[in-house]
Amino acid sequence: MNIAVIFAGGSGKRMHSKDKPKQFLLVHGKPIIVHTIEVFQYHKEIDGIIVVCLEDWIPYMEEMQYRYRLDKIGKIVPGGATGQMSIYNGVKAAAELYGLEDNIVLIHDGVRPLIDNRVISENISGVKEYGSAITCAPAQETCVLIDDNNDISEVENRKYSRLAKAPESFWLNELLEAEEQAIKDGYTEMIDSCTLMRAYGKKMHVVECSGENIKITTPDDFYMFRALYDARENQQLS
Repeated sequence: MNIAVIFAGGSGKRMHSKDKPKQFLLVHGKPIIVHTIEVFQYHKEIDGIIVVCLEDWIPYMEEMQYRYRLDKIGKIVPGGATGQMSIYNGVKAAAELYGLEDNIVLIHDGVRPLIDNRVISENISGVKEYGSAITCAPAQETCVLIDDNNDISEVENRKYSRLAKAPESFWLNELLEAEEQAIKDGYTEMIDSCTLMRAYGKKMHVVECSGENIKITTPDDFYMFRALYDARENQQLS
């Protein structure tokens, strides 16, 4: 089976939204997280979806599941104290609901709605061939590393520079094993699953995506998503 774990456990403080977390802000009358889930809902290779949500907003998410007929959602679970622990809650729920044997898990941000079918399919095939698939976009500008004095310590070759995006995909049993080992070792704040898996010796394979695969974190991101969404819709109608 191919299972998407879509996590939206953050409160989105950088968005400065007035009355709701960023994942539930509306674009054309539909919450951002629903825009995201629908891409996986309608993808023919996705068999099940786990949603990780702020605990107080689970009833609202359940209402959205019913309203938009998101019937691939197998379970909605509460987020954890950190992003890593939210992902762990989702991965553990996926294992409990669907089992571990031969299952692939795609970890995706609930506020990254401009994912496309090709990238999802290539993540699945990437795991089957290489054991992992990390969605990345080519860097459009030069990346530099700085030191503690705010001086540039290294200039990266743009040819080999990539921006990590999502999904990040793995065999479910391998990711769950690494998550549980990390927690046992006292690590609960790994920035993402790629970082965690590399820390435990796993090789990461890249699947490339476009720069449109943005994560909606700030008001600028929100306006960019709305503009890109409208452009895609207009293109369909022309």
